[in-house]
Amino acid sequence: MSSSSTSTPTSSAAATSTDAASSATSPLEPIAVRAAAPATLPPVTAGDLTWRPATPDDAPALLTLKNEIAEADDEPFRESIGEVQDLFTPTWRTFDTDSLVGEDADGTLRAWALVDTAPGDVRTVRTFLHGGVHPSHRGRGIGRELLAWEVARGRQLLAASGKEIPARITLYAEDSAPERTVRLYERFGFAARRYYSELRRDLAQDVPEVDLDGSLRVVPFSDELDEAARLAHNDAFRDHWGSEPRSRESWAHGRSEFAPQWSFLVVDDAPDADALLADPHTDPETAAALRAGEPLVVGYELAGRYDEDFPVRGYTFGYTELLGVRRGYRGRRVAVAALAAGMQAFAADGMQYAALDVDTENPSGAHGLYASLGYEKVSGSRMYSIEL
Repeated sequence: MSSSSTSTPTSSAAATSTDAASSATSPLEPIAVRAAAPATLPPVTAGDLTWRPATPDDAPALLTLKNEIAEADDEPFRESIGEVQDLFTPTWRTFDTDSLVGEDADGTLRAWALVDTAPGDVRTVRTFLHGGVHPSHRGRGIGRELLAWEVARGRQLLAASGKEIPARITLYAEDSAPERTVRLYERFGFAARRYYSELRRDLAQDVPEVDLDGSLRVVPFSDELDEAARLAHNDAFRDHWGSEPRSRESWAHGRSEFAPQWSFLVVDDAPDADALLADPHTDPETAAALRAGEPLVVGYELAGRYDEDFPVRGYTFGYTELLGVRRGYRGRRVAVAALAAGMQAFAADGMQYAALDVDTENPSGAHGLYASLGYEKVSGSRMYSIEL
């Protein structure tokens, strides 16, 4: 499973927004002031490495580097070549200015860094820092210089956004991250803000059968309903801490390991369109789709298959990437129905476990839901940030 995702780990739909509340107590200074972007980036010279921007041709070598770092740091995942190639596909990323790789004298990659943004941020403008140093080259000051470069570049990107909203520089780490890594983050002003639990559920247990009421029904994922699923996600996660609307491009990105055969949607075949259109919380894109008579997806379970992780974990599993329910459809067992359909599909393909991630501070009752279905914690991760 990739550790370079720019989205918050999986959680149920209902949550309370704290991003805006945290900044509402005092006026924000202009983003150019808050970002405090340096005019020039600090040099990266440590470790006798040759530095240059990453290119798509680096994908195989970068995969080796990332997985050797993951093994050394006891991370519970390994990546595939498809996941690394996915890094280079989004049009919003500019590798010439926002990435670095360090090569040794033999031309082997020993360190890397990527500063990423997320298109469409409207509540909090964010940059995400990714990178690492090969264990053979640690202790030479490379990580410290790389992080200084990333933070500086992140500040430049925030200032250039021109968005007069709260801002955040973000990175993620497993709970098992080396203590020296955590100390480095803290020296640069990062603090742990959110905690996530990875849960698994033994598929040898019976999977519940769920009957939905009214005109609701579970259907397999299809390309024809993908856009309706995106609109459902943007509504479901609208008030979730750290979540931002997903554009069409960002929604479709990062699907190298997507498992459509394990993914399910809940649709309303007879929605009360007039009531939804009259609801001030209905977003403009959903309203346009309702007026056009497009299908209404009200819940979704989107899954991925991460074969490279199976030997690391010691078991096979299906992974629920996203689970959500439109705000107006909560309390109708939509999430349970979608999740159960996914679990049944995992089991039918011989997977031993169902897995997902959840924000430990999720106030929607997600933990109770997962516990009632037999999910148990197996590992955890943290989001570190500098809030601006």
